[in-house]
Amino acid sequence: MGLAVTDALGITAQGLETLQRKNKRADFGRLERIIREYQVREIVLGNPLRMSGEEGIQSQKVAEFAAELRQRFQLPVHLWDERLTSAEANRLMREADVSLQKRTQAVDRMAAVLILQSFMQARTQHVGNAEADIPFKS
Repeated sequence: MGLAVTDALGITAQGLETLQRKNKRADFGRLERIIREYQVREIVLGNPLRMSGEEGIQSQKVAEFAAELRQRFQLPVHLWDERLTSAEANRLMREADVSLQKRTQAVDRMAAVLILQSFMQARTQHVGNAEADIPFKS
């Protein structure tokens, strides 16, 4: 699971070490430490919509995970369209001549950064233009 955090002003996103999923107890323990260490105030999850924009089985699983995160950590959790972020992450790393082995290890982290940056940009544009119709899901 790719992880990223933002600076205190919500301007930039930085990737963290990818969470290698083990079991719920270990995964939530790691997330709890990250939430505490980085003083996380809200969570953005990539929502794996189908290319048509429709929800599928994976997006339903992510919605269930979001509900569990809300309950466990008492934080707002937003679902954000993640279509093509892995492809974009791969493209950016290819352009930077990152080796295939390193690229494979870093794609989830880069995708998390792209998702968070996209969310923050949309939020900034939405605040700047109150009439904009930004599809925030929470």
